[in-house]
Amino acid sequence: MKVKPLSDKVLVEVLEAEEKTKGGIILPDTAKEEKTEGKVISVGGGKVLESGKRQPIELNVGDRVIFGKYVGDDILIDGKKHKVLKESEILAVYG
Repeated sequence: MKVKPLSDKVLVEVLEAEEKTKGGIILPDTAKEEKTEGKVISVGGGKVLESGKRQPIELNVGDRVIFGKYVGDDILIDGKKHKVLKESEILAVYG
């Protein structure tokens, strides 16, 4: 399925939570924390300013990003967890 976000929205595939701790303990599903990292899958056209011009989104498809824990809307696409976020809800790009 192909999803194209609108305006200043970004579609991010959430990276999977770690199954083991650094010490090698396997975590059950109930103990895993929700990841706040993901990979940009698709971006919208950008925010429309009061002047009528569009401010392009600074992110690119494939960027790895960090976002807040309780932001965006969760959706499932082909069985994988994704989030639709505003560009302003993304805290950083890394790697």
